[in-house]
Amino acid sequence: MAPPQRSRTSTLACAFLTLLNDRLSESLIFPLLPFLLAGFSSDGRILGLLAGSYALAQFSFTPLIGALSDHLGRRPVIAGCVGGSVLGLGLFALTLSIDWSTIPWAAGSALPLGLLFLGRLVDGVSGGTAATASAALADITPPEKRAKAFGLIGVAFGLGFILGPAMGGLLGRINVILPLMIAVGIAVLNLVLVLAVLPETHPPEARLPLPRRRDLQPFSQLARVFSNPQVRRLCAAFFLFFLGFSGFTAVLVLYFKQAFDWGPGLAGAAFLVVGLVATVVQGGLIGPLVKRFGEWRLSLAGLGFVIAGCLLVALADRGNATTLVFNGVGLLALGTGLVTPCLRSLVSRRLDDSGQGAALGSLQGLQSLAGFIGPPLGGLAFETISWRSPLWLGIALMLGVVALVARGLPNRSVKSG
Repeated sequence: MAPPQRSRTSTLACAFLTLLNDRLSESLIFPLLPFLLAGFSSDGRILGLLAGSYALAQFSFTPLIGALSDHLGRRPVIAGCVGGSVLGLGLFALTLSIDWSTIPWAAGSALPLGLLFLGRLVDGVSGGTAATASAALADITPPEKRAKAFGLIGVAFGLGFILGPAMGGLLGRINVILPLMIAVGIAVLNLVLVLAVLPETHPPEARLPLPRRRDLQPFSQLARVFSNPQVRRLCAAFFLFFLGFSGFTAVLVLYFKQAFDWGPGLAGAAFLVVGLVATVVQGGLIGPLVKRFGEWRLSLAGLGFVIAGCLLVALADRGNATTLVFNGVGLLALGTGLVTPCLRSLVSRRLDDSGQGAALGSLQGLQSLAGFIGPPLGGLAFETISWRSPLWLGIALMLGVVALVARGLPNRSVKSG
């Protein structure tokens, strides 16, 4: 039975705000990160490990968060996740705001970096917001309309990349720490709104018992998903896509800084392009495009755009960097805006409606595992092979995803749009 319109509107609004907060906190900080860390380290490997630490914690705890959302309901789990983000972001901001050189016993020590990693781990442990918000969207949306509903994730992603770099660039000119404080404030506002207006979308009669402890191990849940022949190749494609994507994006700002001598302004502007394109694609185009072409064709087209975007960015030099990079990141955003909601929708539609939280949590787990492995690999390649090697590695992985999608999706027993 469909929820009342007011309840549906509140759910959509809160899911959107939660997803926007998740992306905005990243996009405010991400273009500034190499500059924020300059006092601690300029090594791409450290940057990659810092990015990967968040994903490792997220991967480890996402199965539990997904199962809790199926057992307790979506609302308390989303509230707990957002509260954890407040704590993690607060510790990260506080660490970077302290002048450690004035503290004799801490100056020159590894303590500040350790606290930064701890903040990212705390934020990652509570990083199940995307999976749980996706499950709430699935609760209120019929299967044939889920690609459009999951496009809301992309709208939040895109809008976050529009507002984040713009705010980060403007506020960073006043004080480079100020964007961090704004990110904490946004997370606090998000928590208040979730507690105040988010309805419960998962009724008590549909709730599931908690799995056994060993079934909550992240690799156990992934093994169950991969044992299902209906979604095995799709899940492998989803993992490889984010492995390549997270690998080169983790060092992208550092690449701009080292290869083209770009500062926060140009790096932020590049992410602004990403946000604009992603918002247009997933906010207005994904529904009509799925109706006309289907998720399978859109997934393949999106992968082609991602590969083309990586090529443009990898082939840029100081003379043509502005033109090639801005066109390249636009293609990357277009491709990602097509691929991610279509793959999520196809996996969701091939599984039955029970346990959507756990199923979508497994997808989030795959994304987190890729996000844990990809950034350190990208940072290692950046430092030991060449600045462009993470992009070439990403292209190779995207070609593997094309092969998996092309083989795995022509099954006409499942309508593709």
